[in-house]
Amino acid sequence: MPKRTAPAATPPAAAGRGPRRAVLFFAFAFAVIADPVSSVAYAIEAALHALHGDLALLLPTMALVVGLVVVVTANYWQLVRRFPKGGGAAAAAGRAFGARWTFLPIGALVVDFVLTIGISIAAAASAVVALFPDLAPARIPLALVLLVMVAGLTWFGHRGRLLFAAMTVVFVLAATAVVVLGFTAPHSTGTAPAHTDPGRSAVLAVVLAFPVAMALATGVEAPSTAIAQLGQLDDTHRRRFGRGTLALLLVIVGGLTLALTALAVKLHIGLPGADSTHIADIAHAAAGPGWLYGAFQLTSSLLLLAAASSSFQAGPGLLKALAGSDDRPGVLPTVLGRSNKHHTPYWSVVVFLGAAAVIIVAAGGQEQELVLFYAVSVFVSFLVGLVAMTRFARTERKPVLAAVNGIAAAAVAFTLLVNLLRGWPILSLVATLAVGGGLYFRWTRAGRPSGIEDVEARAEAD
Repeated sequence: MPKRTAPAATPPAAAGRGPRRAVLFFAFAFAVIADPVSSVAYAIEAALHALHGDLALLLPTMALVVGLVVVVTANYWQLVRRFPKGGGAAAAAGRAFGARWTFLPIGALVVDFVLTIGISIAAAASAVVALFPDLAPARIPLALVLLVMVAGLTWFGHRGRLLFAAMTVVFVLAATAVVVLGFTAPHSTGTAPAHTDPGRSAVLAVVLAFPVAMALATGVEAPSTAIAQLGQLDDTHRRRFGRGTLALLLVIVGGLTLALTALAVKLHIGLPGADSTHIADIAHAAAGPGWLYGAFQLTSSLLLLAAASSSFQAGPGLLKALAGSDDRPGVLPTVLGRSNKHHTPYWSVVVFLGAAAVIIVAAGGQEQELVLFYAVSVFVSFLVGLVAMTRFARTERKPVLAAVNGIAAAAVAFTLLVNLLRGWPILSLVATLAVGGGLYFRWTRAGRPSGIEDVEARAEAD
């Protein structure tokens, strides 16, 4: 998921002009979108698995996915306007339905952060294995080493914004080069047939497959909460940064997804072997085994590690905010808020490290085993946010906006339902409800301290 590092405090006058504001926007936007951009590395393959390798249906499926990402992004565009100080779906739910409803999107985000770490680390390990196949037998140890390394770097706090931004930009450049070369002068083509028998009608196959690839939407919520970091800007400029980031996210993620999908269809790149990935096979066919393929694999791996690192900052930061402070009662034990000199809540980092290690081992280090679980928790947050925005629109007598938000909520609910009907992904929903319910119970026992609706904004601004 998105995730976020805090810029150094800057006086408003210094932050608000020319080049400095441009650099701040670059660092903010490209760091925040690292998570959704990195999801391109596994979302297309997830759809192809759900289609049983039918390349002819892959582009319609991913077009539907991108369309739903547009719908979700439009909702967060509204959230940024309404909550320029941050807060996202949690703030919307609390304001629309009461403080107790805040815990449902909070629980969803906690689970989403764990899954983001796990799937990003596993996908990074897969990218390394695709480049160096001899490492395949050590996939799980490799993933665990990468996990510990990223968690260890978190000790030094929020100093990676420009690095994360640079990783995102370099990956986008490498992917663009692969796409251009693949369409103009590909090194080779695959042998996968254009059609396979999905065992059902084409329309039904697409409808059942696209929810699996909705992992592409994870991280869309990040700008609406990460704008809380921009304390050096006023509300107007926070809105501009948030909305500008959402627009950039949509262009880059949607463009790369559709371009790589179309390239896979053109070059007949089907389901990958056990020691490769679909996106690696696309890059290899387009560029051959040379330096561009190596650069593509390396940058995709680093981007995935950046996405994991940002969740290692956002997740523990949320637990720290829930633990309270000397002047604010908390919901969680104070030990989870203990920080080092770099403001890193190290025991909260350990919690996420342990949880991510468990799911990586359980999935055998295979990111595709985790994709089914990935879109469930964050779609709970999307659904709550959309329903809240529908409530606001109806209260303010804006029937057209209420209808649009209602239709979007129905689409998100359908996506969530289809994923849950696959069976095992229901564990993500159970975990979301368990975390949210546990936090609500502790909040009640603590005397229902006020301000819980703003906990995401406080976590980002801390």
